[in-house]
Amino acid sequence: MATRKFKDLTIRDAFMFAAVMSDPEICRRVLELALGIPISEVHIQTEKTMAYHSEYHGVRLDVYAADANRTRFNVEMQVTLQKFLPKRSRYYHDQIDMDALLTGDSYENLPDTYVIFICDFDPFGDGLYRYSTGTYCRETGNLVNDGVETVYLNAHGKNRKDIQEELLQFLDYVKNTGRTESILTEDPFVRHLQNTIDNIKLDRGMEERYMLLEEMMRNEKLEGRREMIRQCLLSSLESRFCTSAELKEKIVSETDLAKLNAWFQLSLKAASIEEFEKNM
Repeated sequence: MATRKFKDLTIRDAFMFAAVMSDPEICRRVLELALGIPISEVHIQTEKTMAYHSEYHGVRLDVYAADANRTRFNVEMQVTLQKFLPKRSRYYHDQIDMDALLTGDSYENLPDTYVIFICDFDPFGDGLYRYSTGTYCRETGNLVNDGVETVYLNAHGKNRKDIQEELLQFLDYVKNTGRTESILTEDPFVRHLQNTIDNIKLDRGMEERYMLLEEMMRNEKLEGRREMIRQCLLSSLESRFCTSAELKEKIVSETDLAKLNAWFQLSLKAASIEEFEKNM
């Protein structure tokens, strides 16, 4: 997939969403709209936003924040239908908890955590703008107070009469921006969002950062393809032949994708390991 030009990014693009949400006041207001609760202030954990983290499988462009009560929030824009969003949420909650425990907190002091997905699709297919999930006791139906909640916002919801007008305006903006000629709403928060995006697009430093992160993600995907072919190649050889440590090392250290592909095809045809090594 071709990289989108920086000037064409909208709030649905992960980089632009993270850039906009790096503004504490914008982040605070989005959290209030998503959760339907007042939030006095938030601190953005910039070291986990728009950066490269190998321990998180590479580039992370979701937003981490905490409020004055130590409640922690993870917010992510989702534009492609995902079958496993609830399990992704579970992973994010676990990561937040592990981070808290590493700082020396005991279990009883674990902060409340919210994971929020803003979706450009209906994640559950029931036509709702907001789906809120938590831990419940199956027998009693009562909420278990474990401090864990996930909220899925759906920009394509149908139940407009049940949703706060400001949240509707925000989700309409997520759905329509870049798909219609102009933004017609006069909602002040939406106008502020668009003005912020327009200003970000004038920032040469932000454009350079976008290009760098895009290059990192391309390299990450390429290395993933290399590793997959290496594993298939080794499995193919080891299922038929006795493979030396020297040959394994040569395969593992090879970075040329075309050569790895050719070796894999050769491994399927070679009658012996000697034939394979001779024609590598």
